[in-house]
Amino acid sequence: MNRGLIAAGAVLILIGVLWRWLGRWPPLHLPGDIVIDRPGFKLFFPITSMLLLSLVLSLIAWLMRR
Repeated sequence: MNRGLIAAGAVLILIGVLWRWLGRWPPLHLPGDIVIDRPGFKLFFPITSMLLLSLVLSLIAWLMRR
């Protein structure tokens, strides 16, 4: 369990460091994601991306329980 937590923490740190480049990655901008871009204000609400991520993580958790 401890090694899993350390690995998860390392992955999160790596994602945090690479966030600027990961934000431009096309799979993170799916149809259905809400983007409001106005002068001095930008809102990105990734509804579809979060649903897809939730589905993938749920599938992984389900497979690990079996």
